[in-house]
Amino acid sequence: MRLERLTVPGCDVVVDVSGGVPAVVHWGAPLGDVSLASVAAAMRRPVPGGSLDQPPPLSIVPEHGSGHDGRPGLLGHRRRGNAWAPRFQPRSVSAEHGSLTVVAVDAVAELELTTELSLGAVLQVACTVRNLSTDRYLLQSLGVTLPVPSYAEELLTLHGRWAREFQTERHPFNPGTWLGENRSGRTSHERPPLLFAAEAGFGEWAGQVWGAHLAWSGNHFLAAELLPDGQRCLQLGELLHPGELVLEPGASYRTPTVVGTYSERGLTAASQNFHRFARSLPAHPSRPRPVALNTWEAVYFEHDTERLKTLATSAAAVGIERFVLDDGWFGGRRDDDAGLGDWTVSSAVYPDGLGPLISHVRALGMEFGLWIEPEMVNADSDLYRAHPDWALTTDGYEAVIGRNQLVLDLTNAAAYSHVRDQLHAVLAQHDIAAIKWDHNRQLVQGSDATGAAATHLQTLAAYRLFDELRALHPDVEFESCSGGGGRIDLEILRRAERVWTSDCNDALERQSIQRGASLLLPPEVMGAHIGPTRSHTTGRSQSLQFRAITALWGHLGVEWNLIDLTNEERESLAAVIAVHKRFRELLHSGQVVRFDPVLNGTQASSHAHGVYADDLREALVAAVQLTTGMSLVPPPLRLPGLLPDALYTVEEISLGGRRPMSESHTLTGRQLATHGIQLPVMFPESGILLHLVAREDTR
Repeated sequence: MRLERLTVPGCDVVVDVSGGVPAVVHWGAPLGDVSLASVAAAMRRPVPGGSLDQPPPLSIVPEHGSGHDGRPGLLGHRRRGNAWAPRFQPRSVSAEHGSLTVVAVDAVAELELTTELSLGAVLQVACTVRNLSTDRYLLQSLGVTLPVPSYAEELLTLHGRWAREFQTERHPFNPGTWLGENRSGRTSHERPPLLFAAEAGFGEWAGQVWGAHLAWSGNHFLAAELLPDGQRCLQLGELLHPGELVLEPGASYRTPTVVGTYSERGLTAASQNFHRFARSLPAHPSRPRPVALNTWEAVYFEHDTERLKTLATSAAAVGIERFVLDDGWFGGRRDDDAGLGDWTVSSAVYPDGLGPLISHVRALGMEFGLWIEPEMVNADSDLYRAHPDWALTTDGYEAVIGRNQLVLDLTNAAAYSHVRDQLHAVLAQHDIAAIKWDHNRQLVQGSDATGAAATHLQTLAAYRLFDELRALHPDVEFESCSGGGGRIDLEILRRAERVWTSDCNDALERQSIQRGASLLLPPEVMGAHIGPTRSHTTGRSQSLQFRAITALWGHLGVEWNLIDLTNEERESLAAVIAVHKRFRELLHSGQVVRFDPVLNGTQASSHAHGVYADDLREALVAAVQLTTGMSLVPPPLRLPGLLPDALYTVEEISLGGRRPMSESHTLTGRQLATHGIQLPVMFPESGILLHLVAREDTR
């Protein structure tokens, strides 16, 4: 073995670069001051009976041609069916500043493979295959494979649907392959590209955890494989349709980046690494997140300038800082049957344009935001009537309609330029601070001009459109929305300051949605709104206190017709917004913490989570009762991870009218971690908000 080592506090990665494709032989706890030769000796595997004389390494791109009997990392062939099982030989290795690049070549298959690794807050891995031949290469799949140790006996995977995203499931890491695939053409509601392997019995604060995320906003696959020889691995990559990606001579394909996290202290610390990485991205917001009002559940398609001005006045009065005009402002968009693709202000609804409304909003001291859906088109639109060939469909088949709309083919240069120029004009002509960018339907049987599947190119075109508009309008913030949480990943966060976590504002549903999303996302990028008393998506009615204690843990917004509120509701909402602003800096910069739920069988009866300041001297924690528990009195809430010898004053923050505890408490960090603090009896769908501050007279 020839080993290279990448190391940061809390994690070491050791890579064998002696073969053609590098193999990670250790990804986990720091190894300390040891020689790499001793690591090589300790990691050398015996030759099992009945196997090949030279067992293949579990490399980052496992090779069937070398004898790997699991999922190959690279699948493809040339037109005659050859070059289907390549075996790469090393060409060069370079290592510097926490990164490693390995280039390998298969002279027979005429392919070059470059593998790039870097280690910081997270492990980043990507691979590039290049066609060295004068013949085409038909690429079927290229994924990144990362090993996890034999004692990683559990998996945590995510699933969901529209309005119920980011649901988690724990299950054994069984022999064979667990496989998750997404063909929706976007990151998806159903299968977020994120999974974890962990020691049996792991929790939020205990057990070793390995997590992997594919930073990609299109089709993908996730696999967790336990091989017959006992080796375990995670494999992630873009899912390509048949014939979708053909490498012409000299052409190359680079995988989306796989982002990995390791923690020896449980799931909370593992997700904090993802958060640190997200906060390092260039698009990550650097100023306080303005409290927003989104007009959708207040007016829907019933746009009227004077009524919207009244709504804006009501919003400013309770402390709203950004007014976002949602769907219905453009073209013939009076309902969801028409208008998509015509990105000009509707003269029928806004005869004087958007100027009077924007001026009113700005005069109230608020920013103005606007909703768009540039990747879609309605058949009932001027754009489609003029250019039906600009829809992303397949010739010879009846187009598949979704949500009364078709997908606009951004791989078509003329269609791309048209939508870019229209949106550029809207942004150039108006004082707009934020864009809510939606993507409301799946891509089905979408082909380019040659008839080949176009999801890959459409995804890249969407990125390019984001990038161009951001470059043209650098002061505009962008939000990624896709029917709610259908396009949430770390690659879109290179282009968006915010994501719309879910179309569901029901606070009970949001508790599990936001908890699952927090595995990947820090709170300041997660849109979280206080909706109406009666939920638009579920019909469930909830108190303002419960809706507030749920929406507080994100980029706070309101989606409620404030014109019709009672004076008491206005005062309570203003008080909630004031609490959020009081703690906004802590909420949006601190370390997100979660605590293991109290269970009724396999279902959580209560959740607790919070944010610790980086110096651990302040914390804000919410304990939420979801359903009735089996115990008449809830168990004490234990808060690990604080300064053990510091004295913390613990007080309840009143939120939305709940009567706070009669007195504060003073406890050491060690007490809070060991026996915790007793919670009051709470009704289902209610919660308590605790503020902790370390006193100067620490022990």
